[in-house]
Amino acid sequence: MTKKENLLKGLVKENPLFVSVLGMCPSLAVTTSLENALGMGIGVFFVLVLSNFTVSLIMSSPKLAELVKPVRIPVYIVIIATLVSVVEMLMHAFLIDLYNALGVFIPLIVVNCIILGRAEAFASENKPVDSVLDGIGMALGFTAAISLISIFREFIGKGTITVWGDAVLNLKFIFNFLNIEPISMFVQPVGAFLSFGLILATLTAIGNKRKEKMAKGVKANG
Repeated sequence: MTKKENLLKGLVKENPLFVSVLGMCPSLAVTTSLENALGMGIGVFFVLVLSNFTVSLIMSSPKLAELVKPVRIPVYIVIIATLVSVVEMLMHAFLIDLYNALGVFIPLIVVNCIILGRAEAFASENKPVDSVLDGIGMALGFTAAISLISIFREFIGKGTITVWGDAVLNLKFIFNFLNIEPISMFVQPVGAFLSFGLILATLTAIGNKRKEKMAKGVKANG
């Protein structure tokens, strides 16, 4: 796998949310607005990239790897928890509104399956540079996925898209033109499951169509 493929695989081919279906808890809980999704994405990006780098650095040293292997999972969790604590303190200090909006889901990044999974499945077996690229790709893929869900939920549920702070796109004129009201259910917990299911079904259908076209093309050339 080239470095470019390693970086890009997390965006589509191995998207942690829409393909591996990992990190569902924050994905469904914080996607009531694009601002929340971007905030969570930034936090996951910071933790995932640095944890991948740290784990890879440790496991690349034969002596350290020999010491860590028997207790590697607790070691990974300590590394991740430390980074999450840094993220939490920074958000509390500089982004208090976002900190309050995300609430308990910031410390829950510690048990996010994406981060621990990449540390165990990739970073522990690859070099630091490759591990950083993997972390960047997976974090961007996760952020893109929850951003898509949040845009869908907020638009359908409120007719707005809260980009960041006071930067809010008011799209209610679309609903007024259609003479309908936003469906408030989509910004409630049940709306998270519906949104995720609809988007996942759409992406799966598109993927299946592409595979069918590719299969037909192969048969035609054969």
